[in-house]
Amino acid sequence: MNSAQNSVTTSAASPVVSPAATDADERFARGLALLQKVGGRERPAVLDSTADIAPDLGRMTVSFGYGELLANDRLTLRQRQVATVAALSAMGTAAAQLRFHIDGALNVGVTPAEVVEVLIHTAVYAGVPAALNGIAVAREAFRARPGLAYEPTETGERDQRYERGLAKLAEVDGHAGDAVVASLQDIAPDLARYIIEFAFGDVYSRPALDLKSRELASVAMCTALGTAAPQLRVHIHALLNVGGTREEVVEVITQMAGYAGFPAALNGIAAAREVFAERAEG
Repeated sequence: MNSAQNSVTTSAASPVVSPAATDADERFARGLALLQKVGGRERPAVLDSTADIAPDLGRMTVSFGYGELLANDRLTLRQRQVATVAALSAMGTAAAQLRFHIDGALNVGVTPAEVVEVLIHTAVYAGVPAALNGIAVAREAFRARPGLAYEPTETGERDQRYERGLAKLAEVDGHAGDAVVASLQDIAPDLARYIIEFAFGDVYSRPALDLKSRELASVAMCTALGTAAPQLRVHIHALLNVGGTREEVVEVITQMAGYAGFPAALNGIAAAREVFAERAEG
C-alpha cells in the first residue's frame, strides 16, 4: 500500500480561497477538489442530478461528504474507497453509487483485482447475492475502460481448506476466533466448519487483498449493515491485530455516517469504545 502516493490531507485537498470566503464556501471548495480527484470529472454529476429537485442535497454531498467527512489524512484515499465499496456492496441498495465508487477506487490506485476481491469478501458478511450483484456492477465499470488490464484471480486451492482456514483465523482473530467456533459446537457445528473452510480457508486466504484491507472492509460492512454488533467488535479487534490503529478504526466507522447514516456510525463507535477498553484492561 503506497500511502504516500494515495493519501490526501486537508491542506492538499483545499484550493486557495479568498479571505472573504465563508466557511461554507471553503468546505464546498475543499470537497469539490477532493471529489474531482475521486470522480475524475471537473463537475461532479451529483450537482446536476439533484439540481431540479434538491440542489441543496447536491451541495451538502460535496461540502459535508467530501469537504468535511473525508477531508483528512487519517485514512488514505485508497483505504477510503475500499471501505466505501465494501459498505455499499454489503448494503445492496445503492448500485449507482457503488458504480461511482468502484470507478473512484480505480481512479485513486485500487487495482481491478483488489476491487473484485473486496466484492468477493462481501459474500462472507452480506451473502452471496450481494457479492454477485457487486461483481455485476464491477463488470460494467471494467468494460467502460477499454484499456483496463485485468486477469481474474483463480487460486486453484481446493484441498486442506480446514487447515488453511484455521491458520488464517488464528492470524486474524487469535483466541477470539476460537471462541466463536467453540460457541457453535453444541448447536451448529457445520456452521462453525463453514466459517473456517469458506470464510477463512477460501475467502480470507486469497492473495489479491492484504489482511489490513480485508479488515477495513469487514469493519465498514459490519458497521454499515447495522445488524452485527458482536461481529463488528470481533473485526475491530482483528483490524488492530493486523496492523490497524485506533485512529483508523474510528475513522472508517465515522466515514460510514455518510453512507449508512449517523445511527450506524454511532453504534459502531460504541462498539469501538468497548474494544479499546477491553484491550486497555488486557
